[in-house]
Amino acid sequence: MLQVIAKIQQKIPRLSLSQFNLVLALWLGVVLNLAFYQQIQQLTPYTGLKAGLFLAATVLVVVALYNVLMQFLQWRWNSKLLASVLLIIGGLSAYFVNSLGVTITSDQVQNMMQTDVKEVQDLISPQFFIWVFGLVILPLLLIWLLPLHKEALSTVVAKKGLHIVLSLILMSALLFVYFVDYAAIFREHRDLKGMLSPQNSIASTFSYYHKKAPKQNLPLLSYGEDAHMVENVSANSLPKLMVLVVGETARAESFSLNGYAKNTNPELSQQNIINFSQVSSCGTATAVSVPCMFSGMPRTEYDEQLASHREGLLDIAQRAGYKVTWLDNNSGCKGTCTRVEKYEFPEALKKKSCDADGECHDEILVDGLKAYLASIPKADPTPRLIVLHQMGSHGPAYFKRSTAAFQKFKPTCNSNAIQGCSSTELINSYDNSIVYTDHVLSELINTLKVTDNYQTGLWYLSDHGESTGEHGLYLHGSPYAIAPSQQTHVPMLMWYSPAWQKNNSAQYTCLMAQKSQKLSQDNLFPSLLSLLDVQTQVIDEKNNMLQQCTSVQRRT
Repeated sequence: MLQVIAKIQQKIPRLSLSQFNLVLALWLGVVLNLAFYQQIQQLTPYTGLKAGLFLAATVLVVVALYNVLMQFLQWRWNSKLLASVLLIIGGLSAYFVNSLGVTITSDQVQNMMQTDVKEVQDLISPQFFIWVFGLVILPLLLIWLLPLHKEALSTVVAKKGLHIVLSLILMSALLFVYFVDYAAIFREHRDLKGMLSPQNSIASTFSYYHKKAPKQNLPLLSYGEDAHMVENVSANSLPKLMVLVVGETARAESFSLNGYAKNTNPELSQQNIINFSQVSSCGTATAVSVPCMFSGMPRTEYDEQLASHREGLLDIAQRAGYKVTWLDNNSGCKGTCTRVEKYEFPEALKKKSCDADGECHDEILVDGLKAYLASIPKADPTPRLIVLHQMGSHGPAYFKRSTAAFQKFKPTCNSNAIQGCSSTELINSYDNSIVYTDHVLSELINTLKVTDNYQTGLWYLSDHGESTGEHGLYLHGSPYAIAPSQQTHVPMLMWYSPAWQKNNSAQYTCLMAQKSQKLSQDNLFPSLLSLLDVQTQVIDEKNNMLQQCTSVQRRT
């Protein structure tokens, strides 16, 4: 084997270290960043030949920059090891950028750090393996087979210096010629740096650990210590039971309740719900939106580090006297349910709804809620807040997010390599997941309808939306400032039992009046606490939906 490798190496031209660095810069700068250059081409202020020259100048600037960096960083003792690391990082990040239109940011790194094995498996496809083989494994084999000249240190330094000087001259000249154009493009499109591999992954990882990574051993900060329930004098003796459904990856524009042409809400449309059509999310990924909506901080003031070690909505409701329980069919609560009860699904329910890999359809939440309610003694007067966390429409394996009975739209994309499916197939599969969510929510409402020892209510709110090829984007996680509406416009709806409506008629009328108003996940924290008759000074009244109607009086 060693002899074969030696013979192969003899046939490969030897390169000097500086030439090796230039070849690596060309690979990193050109081959891995085609999507970046396509975006530059769309944003260029020129047409025809001038547009081609501008694009060529951009390629040369990127290659020259990488060449300068390689000449500084790579020496004979570390050249192949460092090149291997860059090829792996760059090749993997380039797959998601080029194939799915994903922008690599610190939020995406956060998503990666908080994901689980099942979510990772959904991202692995035949196309991914083909990409890895062609743009990671083969280049790795080549660089380890590539022989390098042994040169004196003075020669190496001289050649490196020449490469650096020439690259800097080229960069300076091109940036001088096109400075105004580059300044305008990158000022308006700061997200472009998230498309340039491998620097996007490296810079975003440093940013994540500097700004977002949870600090260890931080003390828990109390919040809403004055929280208490205020008795509703108009209510009967029945306690309140609220089910909060945290949706996953559902976008408002795919709900027929919001005007979508395809009937994706056949069951909810028959329920007496309040549908809110203009709701925006706090983030474009679960790792941001879920902690944000439970934190009590509005999106514009949200501090992830503070949220990670301060009490939130569930703690406050629990302090006020509610029994708070979290039922999860996703990858966890992102720290929001740390100090409340977590319900474990019985094995019988798992066998009914879960596959061999432990991935469960959302109907397990319906069965889990029924089992949980059945376990409550009839005479127990404790008010309850139950949070259900859906798998929802989590991609890219949308075909897994619905059962056969609810796959009404055909043809479908039966693969997690969604970029290889037609737009019709992909959107049909995504829409089927919405139809299934419609069924799950309707069944939850039906369950609450027959729960007669409580005043019952249900509030559904998705964490973020999803792109399915619009503007060349797939999945979610785009920087919020430039994220399309598909990722930030989310569905929200409520249902209340006749007993709840009767005893809280002013609240119900107030909520009905806001169906078409612009709302956001900022409204969840203060509004839910008010609906639960919890009073605390940390309720932000300007985001409290119950304070938007003059007919609703705060109880004191």
